[in-house]
Amino acid sequence: MTNDLKQLVELINKRLSEQQYGQKPQELYEPIRYIMSLGGKRLRPVLVLMAYRLFKDDYEAIIDQALAVEVFHNFTLMHDDIMDEAPLRRGKATVHEKWDPNTAILSGDVTLVKAYDMLLDAPGDLRAIIKNFNDCALGVCEGQQFDMNFEQLPTVSEAEYIDMIRLKTAILLGFGLKLGAMMAGANEKEAQQLYDFGVFVGIGFQLKDDLLDVYADQAKFGKQVGGDIISNKKTFLLLKALELANPEQKAALETWISKTEFDHEEKVSAVRGIYDEIGIKALTLVKMDEYFQQGFNALNSLDIPQEKKQPLTDLANYLIDRER
Repeated sequence: MTNDLKQLVELINKRLSEQQYGQKPQELYEPIRYIMSLGGKRLRPVLVLMAYRLFKDDYEAIIDQALAVEVFHNFTLMHDDIMDEAPLRRGKATVHEKWDPNTAILSGDVTLVKAYDMLLDAPGDLRAIIKNFNDCALGVCEGQQFDMNFEQLPTVSEAEYIDMIRLKTAILLGFGLKLGAMMAGANEKEAQQLYDFGVFVGIGFQLKDDLLDVYADQAKFGKQVGGDIISNKKTFLLLKALELANPEQKAALETWISKTEFDHEEKVSAVRGIYDEIGIKALTLVKMDEYFQQGFNALNSLDIPQEKKQPLTDLANYLIDRER
């Protein structure tokens, strides 16, 4: 992580720690303070600030709007964790585990409202900003529904999977960049180029996340390693393995997928072993790199001096090399 990125993350965390979400009833607001205190990469608000800085220097003036993107992201995490029955988030108990699902749903709803509140004083065309935010939020929900639909299907194509992660994960990164550009007065072409950069990087980011879920060091990852395998989640790794497996490997995969009772560690180890036999890790890295390269191409097409764009290039390279 570069010093510039560290400074931006520190600024974001400082301002998040000062946010007031509400006091009573405590059971409604404490879960919001809890999930916002768990940390994370703060990637999305960083992108807002970095995009704004390409055109203007007073980026601290739009910190609240950058935080709105992070608050919205955490709203989605609270609800996604309920749907996924996830026990951990950033190495700590998820909100629905620490409290209960109903509390997590309601606190999540308030978190979304707070995100809108933080956008209200955005400089520029507020109507256009809210319209873009709404389009992004709808897309994220569509992506989550596709993800849940995939659980009921025997298989999913690579194209369908990529489109799902584009919606569920990548468009929020694109929106963060476009938001920063819009607030700084960028023209439509510049804002779109930054949006495209964010979407391509977001797809690469999610593919790396899929990879880390299987191969990460548990101590560094902060989530349950192998969680996608345990839940039979149709990630790029599983879909590619089913596509390329020989009859024996495919039978073994399908046996593990069909089991309702099993030892978690045994299943993760067995499925990871099949992935290793097929070479899934290398294939995922190649696909991930393809999308990051498309992102670099979109950024390079932006007619702004390279030294100004360098922080975004550095951030993308950091995401490629991350271990959590």
